[in-house]
Amino acid sequence: MSLLRIKELSKSFGGVHALSDLSFKIYPGTIYSIIGPNGAGKTTLFNLITGLYQPTRGKVWINDVELTGKPSHVLASHGLSRSFQNLQIFMNMSALENVMVGNHLHVNTRLLPTILRLPSITRGDKKCREFAAELMQYVGLDDYITARADSMPYGALKRLEIARALATKPKLLLLDEPAAGLNPQETHAIDRLIRRIAKDGVTVLLIEHDMHLVWGVSDRIMVIDHGRELAVGNAEEIRNNPKVVEAYLGQQAKDR
Repeated sequence: MSLLRIKELSKSFGGVHALSDLSFKIYPGTIYSIIGPNGAGKTTLFNLITGLYQPTRGKVWINDVELTGKPSHVLASHGLSRSFQNLQIFMNMSALENVMVGNHLHVNTRLLPTILRLPSITRGDKKCREFAAELMQYVGLDDYITARADSMPYGALKRLEIARALATKPKLLLLDEPAAGLNPQETHAIDRLIRRIAKDGVTVLLIEHDMHLVWGVSDRIMVIDHGRELAVGNAEEIRNNPKVVEAYLGQQAKDR
């Protein structure tokens, strides 16, 4: 059974067709990458899957439950989480608090127990804090557990956003250009982290322009151009596909 199923998903903005009749399935435990030129519709696809946009037509299923256009908290309760291309970090909070925010669906937030600071609330806060610290260690941010978010370098903030997404305890994690703006060493760290996440049982849907990363981590790759599917296959099939080379890869196809 597929974890994510997309059928004929389309989105138009006025007369512009950002996405047209896109259909695919993602199976548990895999890393599925979406690549294509700027403006191809990749982030629009993520925004449709995560309910930020309502599709013009088409459907989205998670674990065979139809969730097209549902709000983010409903999608999170069904095991979906995401990171963003442009950082969405709370800079006025600590790094640890940022990760704790991601765990809000799994803590007791009822008003009266919280006001009274009942023992169950205190225990829950402690457990949440410990879990957030464990996630920061998991993504390689051991040195920043006590840091403020606004004091962290850009590469560390990218991993902090992934830690916060993991705090929802997702089954499916959408990563929107996690290596954007990173140096080669930081990109290598993201590569290792994505592999680890998938190995530990979280399915990954990835948008990325760094082809070395895409070739290395992907089980399956879809290329989209002008909102339509151009090709689907493994890394070898995609980088040797003449249509893909012409539309997008060019010289990158040779950089293997």
